Amino acid sequence: MNAILKTEKLRVEFKNRETRQAAKVALLGLDLQVNGGEVFGFLGPNGAGKTTTINVLLGFVQPTSGTASLFGINVGQPIARQRIGYLPEMTYYYKFLTAEELLRFYSKIFGLPGPEAERRIDGVLKLVELESSRKRLIKTYSKGMQQRVGLAQALINNPDLLILDEPTSGLDPLGRMKVREIIQRLKTEGKTVFFSSHELGEVETICDRVAIIHQGELKAVGPVNEIMGRRASLEKAFLDIVGYQPQPTP
Repeated sequence: MNAILKTEKLRVEFKNRETRQAAKVALLGLDLQVNGGEVFGFLGPNGAGKTTTINVLLGFVQPTSGTASLFGINVGQPIARQRIGYLPEMTYYYKFLTAEELLRFYSKIFGLPGPEAERRIDGVLKLVELESSRKRLIKTYSKGMQQRVGLAQALINNPDLLILDEPTSGLDPLGRMKVREIIQRLKTEGKTVFFSSHELGEVETICDRVAIIHQGELKAVGPVNEIMGRRASLEKAFLDIVGYQPQPTP
């Protein structure tokens, strides 16, 4: 298989220089491989190491040991960032801009010529269903619309790999459905999508494979149906794998 994203024995430690406390281990020897054209769900409780992993892949955090690569190139080396789209969990855009103004700004960052930029702006706004709102100020958008304009900026460069950090966080059921539909369309186009999420029902619906990490350690990886086994849902499998014990009812 063609590995688009890969980590090997990836370890990340954060030291508190002020208190001189022992290092906090955020990732403990993480081995992952995401193949071209698949939708890969990255799951874990809060603080499990999901965002740290994404930050390593994007070059924001340096690993303590081990390696991470995108398109076969170590993330510590220059990588064609034009091939990557990224949507952070907490998005902030200049809300005095309209959607099309924001996308023109990102088009310039990627060096897209004018006619090509306009063509792509039209395409991504249609994909995220914001054509009719393209001239409205982003500050007037709902949370779901702001998340979709975030997806549009992540797609403006037509990336081969899309990295999404909690893309449906804080959205209502309709907003989550729209984001899920967008990811499914990207899958049909052959895009590779790597995303972290707490919405396990949606992960179960759209992912080819998933990985579950807990306290920085990989606990399970494989196709959704294999992870579930005979359990009724991915949520039940997730809780079992991370060792959740329900509290007895008083």
